[in-house]
Amino acid sequence: MQQLQILSGSWEQFAQDAKLIREQVFIQEQQIAAEDEWDSEDAVSLHFIAYDQGQAIATARLLENNSIGRVAVLKEYRGQGVGRVLMQSIIQLAQQQGRSFVKLSSQVHALPFYASLGFIAEGEEYLDCGIPHMDMRLCF
Repeated sequence: MQQLQILSGSWEQFAQDAKLIREQVFIQEQQIAAEDEWDSEDAVSLHFIAYDQGQAIATARLLENNSIGRVAVLKEYRGQGVGRVLMQSIIQLAQQQGRSFVKLSSQVHALPFYASLGFIAEGEEYLDCGIPHMDMRLCF
């Protein structure tokens, strides 16, 4: 893995790259309906894209309510620490902005990954788009 570049900005800036990654990961791989994937939150979220040598390989968004969502890494880049670097960038920015916590809805298979970043599971498991999830929170 080369040196990753993480950029953040508006939907207008990053929609093209974010859409490509999310379509591959959520709509094609995980069979999530397109109408469930795209929502009005994109327009008001801060978007993050990880680039490897100019190629967009991962994305996530940070909402005004401190929720991190739509975290996705292209299949061929998984298991190489890309998601960790992306999440650390989001957490660092949230702290710099003076937020007191960040939260997310984790797919159950990803709970250990988020726990390794300091997130704590909260509440009961539930289904979102047919996939088991749990809420998690990281307080600063």
